[in-house]
Amino acid sequence: MAFKTLFLAHAPDGDKEKHHCFIDTGKYQLDVVIVKNQAEALEVSTRLFREKKIESILLCPGFSHKDIAEIVGATENKVAVCVARGDGPSNRISQEALKRAGFF
Repeated sequence: MAFKTLFLAHAPDGDKEKHHCFIDTGKYQLDVVIVKNQAEALEVSTRLFREKKIESILLCPGFSHKDIAEIVGATENKVAVCVARGDGPSNRISQEALKRAGFF
């Protein structure tokens, strides 16, 4: 039996139908999906919770506390939801890189 995880990230040009991948080591299954917005994040989280019985969701730092709470609710509070957050210097570096890439 494998541990099943979903990694979600936001990108302004994300297409959940096109920008996704799946890795299976046997003991660990990882779905990665790039979404355009919170509505897509909720749809993907709910669908994979129901269809694949995911046990963990890892979120990129772009998810707000409200977004996280909505995902917890959409997965019936039965999935571990974790957020990747960096320290102060790392966050500044990431923000500048995202700005240069046109995220905002």
